Amino acid sequence: MSILVTGGAGFIGSNFVLDWLAQSDETVVNLDALTYAGNLANLASLQGDARHVFVQGDIGDRALVDSLLATHRPRAIVHFAAESHVDRSIHGPGAFMKTNVDGTFTLLEAARGYWGTLADTDKTAFRFHHVSTDEVYGSLGPGDPAFTETHPYQPNSPYSASKAASDHLVRAWHHTYELPVLTTNCSNNYGPYHFPEKLIPLMIVNALADKPLPVYGDGQQVRDWLYVGDHCSAIRAVLARGQVGEVYNVGGWNEKPNLEIVQAICALLDELRPDPAGPYARLVTHVKDRPGHDRRYAIDARKIERELGWRPAETFATGIRKTVQWYLDHADWVAQVQSGAYRDWVATNYATR
Repeated sequence: MSILVTGGAGFIGSNFVLDWLAQSDETVVNLDALTYAGNLANLASLQGDARHVFVQGDIGDRALVDSLLATHRPRAIVHFAAESHVDRSIHGPGAFMKTNVDGTFTLLEAARGYWGTLADTDKTAFRFHHVSTDEVYGSLGPGDPAFTETHPYQPNSPYSASKAASDHLVRAWHHTYELPVLTTNCSNNYGPYHFPEKLIPLMIVNALADKPLPVYGDGQQVRDWLYVGDHCSAIRAVLARGQVGEVYNVGGWNEKPNLEIVQAICALLDELRPDPAGPYARLVTHVKDRPGHDRRYAIDARKIERELGWRPAETFATGIRKTVQWYLDHADWVAQVQSGAYRDWVATNYATR
C-alpha cells in the first residue's frame, strides 16, 4: 500500500513525510516541483529508504500525475503542494493562481479518473486530503469568535483567494462527482525546516546574523500558532477517521500578537546563544506594514477534538523552544537555503519598508 504526497519537500510536507515514515512502513510517493521552498535536504535522512519514492514534477502535469497513480496505486492523496507566502503573492500573484488553483484542478481531475478505475473496496477506502489554511476565512476583530468550519469565506490576499478557490474546487468535486475528499484548514505552522521567509524562522536567522528583526506595522497582528508536528498528527487523524466531505479546522490554541512572538524568540536566544553585543531585542525594527494585512486569525479546533479525539500536544512555550533549538543545531541547513535567490527576495520585499 502507498500514499501520494504532493509538496512533500516543502516545510509542512517534509515534516509530514518524515513523521509518516517514522510511524508506518507504508510507502510514500512524494511529488514535488522543488521550487525555491522545496528542499531535498529536508529529506536527507530518508536517502536509500525504499519506502520513500521521490519524483520531481509539477502537480499541473496531468500525464505525470496519471502515470504515478497508475504505477503506485495509492490509497490516498495528501495534497500539500501550494505557493503559500502572502508577501510573495502580493508581488507576483500569477504563480499562486497557477499552482493553487490550476494545479489543484489538475490533481482533482487525475484523482477522479484514477478513483473511477478502482475496485469497489478500494474505491470506498480511497481519500483525497486537501491541506488548506485559516486565511481563507478573512480577518477577525479583537472580540470576534474564532473561525469555525462554517465561517464564511472572505479571503483578503491573492494567496488566501487562491487557497479559497482550491477549497471550493475540492468541495465541488465531492458534491458533483462524489470524490471522497477531506479538507483541513490550519493556523500558522512553525517548527523545523521552515523556510526563512516566514516570521518565526526569519526572526531566528536574522537575530543570529545580527540583522534587523523587521516587524510589520505595530506588530499587534494576532495569529494562532500550531507546531508542525501537531499538524502532522492532526492530518493522520483526519485521514484515518475523518468523515468524507467534511472540513476540520486545525489550530494550536495559541493566539499571540506578532510582536510577542518576536520577543519570545529574542528571550530564548538570549538564554541559549547569548550575544556579547547585548539582548537580541535591540534588533527589533518596526517597518511599513504590508498591503491589506489581516489583523487577527483564530481557529476554533473543537470539532476535530470532539469527533476525532485530536488535540495539540505542544504548548507555544514548548514548541517555540524546540524550534529555536533546531535552528541553532542546523546552521548548515540555514546557510544552504539562504541562496542568492533568497537574498534577492529579501531585498525585494524589505528594501522599501
